[in-house]
Amino acid sequence: MAEHPNDAQTGTPELDDEIINFAAKVFNCARSGDSAQLKEWLEQGLPPNLRNDKGDSVLMLASYHGHHEATRVLLEHSADPNTHNDNGQSPLAGAAYKGDLEMVKLLVTKGADVNAAAPDGRTALMFAAMFNHTEIVDYLLANGADRHATGSRGMTAQQLAAAMGAMDTAAQLSALDE
Repeated sequence: MAEHPNDAQTGTPELDDEIINFAAKVFNCARSGDSAQLKEWLEQGLPPNLRNDKGDSVLMLASYHGHHEATRVLLEHSADPNTHNDNGQSPLAGAAYKGDLEMVKLLVTKGADVNAAAPDGRTALMFAAMFNHTEIVDYLLANGADRHATGSRGMTAQQLAAAMGAMDTAAQLSALDE
């Protein structure tokens, strides 16, 4: 592999077209849920926490696109469910936003931090509440989510739900104070 002149100073090899094309295939497999191909590559040494130029891990892409089996394969090969992308979003927050209860359960079961927050302070519970996903709110609360946590604007999941017009989850969280 050819080295860029500056790479000799940093020790970072230049990426050639073959590596870039392979990485694109990996991320496309994650987006499309090709669990068999991902498993084969992981068993051949593919790093399970490979990230793209936006910081999205292979796990983030598979879970966000609702591919349960691909997500399971990645987690079984030590993919970190707590890796955030460059925007500070976690796979769990993405699954909560999408309303995918089974994905939320899979990620939490495999170690996702239910109280992990993006830089703006929003947690998976806040995303579930804002988008009126009552079952996910119940599940996250049952697994230790902090309903009193606040985002950067000082709002709790209940307040964010009300502000978004998600009346079911706003009422669900409000009822916990009674």
